[in-house]
Amino acid sequence: MTSMTPDLDLPRCPWSYAAPEFLAYHDTEWGFPVADDRRLFEKLSLEGFQSGLSWRTILAKRDNFRAAFAGFDIARVARYGERDVERLLQNSGIVRHRGKIEAVINNAQRAETLVERDGSLANFVWRYEPDPAEVPEPQTMSTSPTSVILSKELRKLGWKFVGPTTVFAFMQAMGLINDHTNTCAIRPEAQRQRSRFTRPGR
Repeated sequence: MTSMTPDLDLPRCPWSYAAPEFLAYHDTEWGFPVADDRRLFEKLSLEGFQSGLSWRTILAKRDNFRAAFAGFDIARVARYGERDVERLLQNSGIVRHRGKIEAVINNAQRAETLVERDGSLANFVWRYEPDPAEVPEPQTMSTSPTSVILSKELRKLGWKFVGPTTVFAFMQAMGLINDHTNTCAIRPEAQRQRSRFTRPGR
């Protein structure tokens, strides 16, 4: 699964063939469960940046985003101020959108509050793992009842750029659901990882 030269003959989710960068991401990351706070915060941040853009644009710049936002270390990003915003607006390696940059900083501050309250961002997020029956047919939905609930809860807590579609994409990518198509060769591995995964806070 982690080969540097993916087998192009394997059946996969159709979107994974849309760009060369997608194959490795699809085969080794997308849909596999994540409990690491940095990765969860990174994905929520990048999904916010993707709003109105393509995932290919964001994925191609992911290393630049990581460098710009201190590896998405929540505590460090939460301390960013106006000088950092201006610095990031001059960074051509990322998406230079003031509102989205400020949202990441705001969300880091909100994430700190969640970590203090719940012990980790993962403990909070995995509380919203949906019943698999909620998404019965893979890749037929852009939101779900649980993504709507999680989106509302995050916004109530002061998070920004976390609409239901953004949150659903986050849930797909971070393995809260296995949304690989039924014929995708990677779906069984994603399911195996989910079955072995210890849910945070449980």
